[in-house]
Amino acid sequence: MTVVIAMLGLWAVGIPFIAYVGSAAALVVALAVAVTLFVQPAVLRLVGRHIDRWHVPLAARGAASADSGIGYRWSRIIQRAPVPALVVTLALLLTLSVPLLSIQLGFSDAGNSPTSTTTRRAYDLLSEGFGAGFNGPVVVAVQIDRPAAVAAVNALPAELRQIQGVAEVSPVLFNPDRTAATIIVTPTTSPQSAETPRLVHRLRDDLGPDLRGSGATALVGGATAAFIDVDNRITSRLPYFFAAVIGLSFLLLMAVFRSLLVPVKAALMNLLSIGASYGVLVAVFQWGWGGGLLGIKPGPVESFLPMMLFAVLFGLSMDYEVFLVSRIREEYLLSHDSTAAVARGLSLTTRVISAAAAIMVAVFVSFAFGNERVIKEFGIGLASAIFFDATLVRLVLVPSFMEIAGDWNWWFPRWLDRIMPRISIEGHHLEPVPAAAPAPAPVAAGERG
Repeated sequence: MTVVIAMLGLWAVGIPFIAYVGSAAALVVALAVAVTLFVQPAVLRLVGRHIDRWHVPLAARGAASADSGIGYRWSRIIQRAPVPALVVTLALLLTLSVPLLSIQLGFSDAGNSPTSTTTRRAYDLLSEGFGAGFNGPVVVAVQIDRPAAVAAVNALPAELRQIQGVAEVSPVLFNPDRTAATIIVTPTTSPQSAETPRLVHRLRDDLGPDLRGSGATALVGGATAAFIDVDNRITSRLPYFFAAVIGLSFLLLMAVFRSLLVPVKAALMNLLSIGASYGVLVAVFQWGWGGGLLGIKPGPVESFLPMMLFAVLFGLSMDYEVFLVSRIREEYLLSHDSTAAVARGLSLTTRVISAAAAIMVAVFVSFAFGNERVIKEFGIGLASAIFFDATLVRLVLVPSFMEIAGDWNWWFPRWLDRIMPRISIEGHHLEPVPAAAPAPAPVAAGERG
């Protein structure tokens, strides 16, 4: 549900193609859940005990007890010094996020393609022969409402040449009845340059007042201007998108875990891992750090990429969060001991989370070896975020924070408990144990199912 919420949150951006991508991803997740709930149990019933017949050589079996295993020992190490572990890890993630402060959003073009492609060679040839802006012309379309405005339109090329950032202006091209005209403006800078959007805005500001009284209306368009408009649209809608995804996920986790602190912690830690991955994107693709190894030419980060990555990564990170914290909550309901619950929960989930993260990191890293810059950005962004989330966040931040918070992890106001719907993810046999009751003996993982 959290993944579906995150992907459907892309509708808040208000751009159809992005919303359709989010809907398709949400549908895939929903179908995967349906297969897991209805098909997989039938398959497991048919396979029976043969599911464990063959053991992978050299791979250690999972710990049968929650009080053993590398996850349990690691949690105990973190719990001995939770404050230093929390501070050091937070400092590391925040440092990785620093490049995000200088992110430049835009759209890559053929100039970012490998030099082996004909499109890149053509791009370089045109830039060398006609200037950097020749590959990203701006189209000025003029609507002519009365014949008297034709003279004003004919005078436009001379006026446009005086605007800063204009390299060349084509003659006016009229339609047969002179009710419309087009002018091609060639910028002095490339489509990816930060100066090109400024030129588009200057053209729109200067052309509006000059033609308003003449009976003509000038509109600035073309592929370059369209990309700039999409960039502005995405940037303006990002706060609504973030608020929708984080808010709905917060409400869902609050209903599931009956806690205020757990959803807040989940949202903040997810944002930390996502912010660190954005920092890696800026360092590699915008600043060019290590770009030579991947065949990357420095340029802007795709405008839609942070939003798409946020939807995917927030959903995946919340997936890990639900898996880990639900196990910790089960242990807490059995023992009412927050410290032991964190250690046991981490012990029984570390292998699964690490294995799932390793698979996804391997898949996403493979994207970086393709030819398309956008695919490389997706791969590096997703792989780095999943790696940070499965290591620094799940193995250090979560146990250290929950150790510091103690029983406050599960504090929930009574009035809020009465109005919030109940979504139970624990077994019916798990009931909260009074604080004064002795903790029960550890139960093997296989006995709880």
